[in-house]
Amino acid sequence: MRKAILMKKFITTFTIFAFLFAGCGPHEKVTRVAVALPLTGDIAALGQGLKRACALALEEANAKGEFQGFKVEMVAFDDRSDPREAVSVANRIVSDPSMVAVVGHFNSGCSIPASIVYAKAHLPMISPAASNPKLTRQQLDPSWTYPRNIFRVNTTDDVQGPYAAVYALKTLKVARAAIIHDKTAYGQGVAEEFKKKLESSGGTALSFDGINVADKDFNALLTRIREEKPQILYWGGDYAGGGLVVRQARDAGITTPIILSEANFDPEYLRVAGPAAEGTYVTFLGAPASLLPSAQDFVKRYQARYPNDELKAYDHWGYEAMSIILDLIRDVGPDREKILAALPKVKHKGVLGVTQFDEKGDTLNKTITIYKVKDGLFVALK
Repeated sequence: MRKAILMKKFITTFTIFAFLFAGCGPHEKVTRVAVALPLTGDIAALGQGLKRACALALEEANAKGEFQGFKVEMVAFDDRSDPREAVSVANRIVSDPSMVAVVGHFNSGCSIPASIVYAKAHLPMISPAASNPKLTRQQLDPSWTYPRNIFRVNTTDDVQGPYAAVYALKTLKVARAAIIHDKTAYGQGVAEEFKKKLESSGGTALSFDGINVADKDFNALLTRIREEKPQILYWGGDYAGGGLVVRQARDAGITTPIILSEANFDPEYLRVAGPAAEGTYVTFLGAPASLLPSAQDFVKRYQARYPNDELKAYDHWGYEAMSIILDLIRDVGPDREKILAALPKVKHKGVLGVTQFDEKGDTLNKTITIYKVKDGLFVALK
């Protein structure tokens, strides 16, 4: 009798567990895409905007039922605009075998060292903003022994810097320049490209100075520059430094035209610089979403999804980078090697128009837009 009761309890317990496990069904395979951006710090607003755009791309793909037999998740990582933190983040990303690609990083100074980590792990990387030519050019070096895993959807500084120099010489009719940069791979890199083109085209670089943006006070440098009597001031760096330099330059009595690189094309630059921003010029890599016919539906969807957030300058690039990755996951499967093999052949029609990559991994789109601040707004000139 006792054995019969125990057997009955065992059968009942076994039946309950069997029912529970049957109800759960087989574990769904999870594939992850990393998003590595500056989510805190001086330019966190740009990173947060890119994160929102990437999330929107994934939400839309999931709503369409793009992925069969597996689930795709996005995991965001904060590199804090710090190259060392970017490498740490990259190592965490590649250590997860479910990660099949990364959208990032934003800064060239973060992207370049992190790209080596991704290359060693054969992890595809698409940057939505890093513009230093070295990022992709390193893959053509004979010493590069990894797969070509680095791609980007934005134009590069060897296009942007020279464009600004030619604009200064041909349109503004000025040739004597004072150049300031923020000592980052991005800021110094684009400033060097500006200087190189300026001098090769008959202009003169009166000075070439790097600053630590965290110092905040650049009056001594700007006073010296004022005495050099430049005809134009060029800034290579983001708005955290650009706004301060412009404001203090005007306070120091420098009245010459000022051109800034594209990381200043943001309302934050206007807020930091204040009235001093009026009349300054900003180059932009490619074209902003507002000027792209192919991006107008994206702008509407973004604003509907995030009604309380500004559409940032790079958000459509982030959306495109994520969309390219998601399309490849759908088409070739959630596999790093298969995605790597497919990326060079991509011909993606999306918010940027048609995106294709050259042998380095750079977009074939070489468009530059230049803006002038008028009445506190960025106004496209060409």
